[in-house]
This record gives sequence, C-alpha cells and structure tokens, in this order.
Amino acid sequence: MIEFSQVGKKYPNGFEALKEINLKIGQGEFVAVIGLSGAGKSTLLRTINRMHDITEGTLTVDGTDVMQLKGRELRRFRRKIGMIFQSFNLVTRTRVINNVLMSKVPELPFFNALFGIYPREDKLEALEALDKVGILDKAFVRADQLSGGQQQRVALARTLAQNPRIILADEPVASLDPVTAKQVMGDFLKINKEMNITILLNIHHVDLALQYASRVIGIRAGRIVYDGPAADVTQDILNEIYEGKEEQEAAG
Repeated sequence: MIEFSQVGKKYPNGFEALKEINLKIGQGEFVAVIGLSGAGKSTLLRTINRMHDITEGTLTVDGTDVMQLKGRELRRFRRKIGMIFQSFNLVTRTRVINNVLMSKVPELPFFNALFGIYPREDKLEALEALDKVGILDKAFVRADQLSGGQQQRVALARTLAQNPRIILADEPVASLDPVTAKQVMGDFLKINKEMNITILLNIHHVDLALQYASRVIGIRAGRIVYDGPAADVTQDILNEIYEGKEEQEAAG
C-alpha cells in the first residue's frame, strides 16, 4: 500500500510541485498519472522512492514512513521499487544480459561487483526476466543493436530482476513510435496481471492511459483533480485535467 497524506513538495526556488496530495494505491493496481507538463506527475512518482523528498505531510509504503529511512534501510527499501525512465539508462556497448544483471550489483560482494562476477542464480533470473518481456533471444546481443522498444524492454527486464513489489515508470513510452508504445504498455499490463506488481506510471498519451491502466489520476498544477477508474474518464474530466493546455502550447 502506498499512502500519501496531505503531502506537499516545495522546491528551494519556492515552486510548489505538489499540494495537499491525499492518495492510496493498493498492491497490484495499475495506475496511470496524466496531466500537463509541469503539473507534478514526475514529482509524484519520485517521492515514492525518495528521489525527491516531500516537504509536507506523510508518505508511507507498506506502513513504512519513507522520510524516516536513512542509509542502508533506504537502500534496502529502494530495492523493492523498480524505476524506469524514458531514456532507458542502458550501457549500450555491453550485452543485454549484462545490463539486466546490473540490477544485482548492490547485492554482490565488492570484489564480484568490481569484476562483474555473478552467481549462476542471478544469471538465470536475468534470462527469466528477459523471457517475460519477450526478448530472451537478444540476451547476448549488444544493447546498442536493439530498437528503442527493445531497449525499453531490457530496462523493464532489469527492473524485474530486482524482484520489485512496485514499478514506477516516468514517461516510459514517450520516445517510442505508436506501435512500439502499445507493445511496451502491453508488457506492463502482463507483468501487472501475472506478477501482481503495482505499476504506477506517468504518461502523455491519454489514449494509452485509458486503454491499459485500470485507474487514472489526473493532476493539474500540483493538485489531484481526478482519481477514479479509467473507464469513467469523460471528455469533461479531461478538459478539467488539461485546463490551460492551449495557453501552455502557445507559450512554448
């Protein structure tokens, strides 16, 4: 369970990215966060694994107050939360399996981590993760020889190899073509259904959010203006979430 209670986030320059966020997300949900650029979508996700610290309220994950975690406890906590970015964050000049195995580095003894020595169990888990996203046949190919969609699947496999309870995805399909974007969203849905992993992603493609997520959260100017089933989202709701879109586009 992820629970936000009166959460706020104010940056040092005074900008309020999040305002009075009250939110509960249960284990196994597939939630899409939508809204304009700068509305607070990425900030919301990044507070969950403490990439950003909240400045007001309380944020708990499985009953743990996230802001109370320090040092080793914080690192252990983050191991259960996978994070996927738009840019994939792969080491492109090495093999796909090596990229997936990097998720195991924090658990390795220093010498093994330094020289990239992994136990057989870790290698099998990496191959299994690649199989789950449909690119097992690419395990020994260099990452820079893959398409963008395949690279994002490697990033997803790397996250799965962590054995996470939660996956946070920050615009995971923004750089992909429409067909590939649907394939990757299908991977998220499959993982959510088959592994009961909570998926929380922010996304600009409203159509994909409504097609794949079961729940949608709409954010405008740091506040939640809609939280409910994807099937219940109407044009009026979208108009409220994206109020000011024309002015934003005209400005830049």
